[in-house]
Amino acid sequence: MIRVLLAEDQHLVRGALSALLSLEEDITVVAGVADGAAAVAAAAEHRPDVVLLDIEMPVMDGITATARILSEVPTARVLILTTFGRPGYLRRAMDAGASGFVVKDTEPERLADAVRKVRAGQVVVDPDLAVASLERGQDPLTERERQILRAAEHGDTVADLAKRLCLSEGTVRNHLSSAIGKTGARNRAEAARTARENGWL
Repeated sequence: MIRVLLAEDQHLVRGALSALLSLEEDITVVAGVADGAAAVAAAAEHRPDVVLLDIEMPVMDGITATARILSEVPTARVLILTTFGRPGYLRRAMDAGASGFVVKDTEPERLADAVRKVRAGQVVVDPDLAVASLERGQDPLTERERQILRAAEHGDTVADLAKRLCLSEGTVRNHLSSAIGKTGARNRAEAARTARENGWL
């Protein structure tokens, strides 16, 4: 049996996924949780073969949870399942160690097949998303630029950002300017929006 852990913050979706996968003779769902931190704890407790993770969850996102889970349970395989088919998410998920990335409108049979494939050591990626990722290229932002753009999404001043991130105001301005240039935006709000839409944040 393939032991699966589900992490999805929407109760109804989590229940539906669990029911669908449980219909498969070779798959059993060992636990279902609603956030990334709970997924890390449940993975350590249940030692699943495959962890099915949503990306946008409370407490800890799926990409961060992927890296933590794989450090706790190196034998597990992570399959990202998300509504948000953004190319940047794909690259970041794979960099974190995920073995697959499928969108939520995938047919149930294909989802079960993806679980089997990643358990067998294969990499499974939604083909449309793979093409989009190749067309868009790599995430141009540095980790510091992403950190500052995330903080800037709330509309804080440069002084506020500098204080919160323990940086000088000049450093914050330089990183914002660089991020604006790399995203082709006119201002930091547009840069943050573009980065978010591409899955870079």
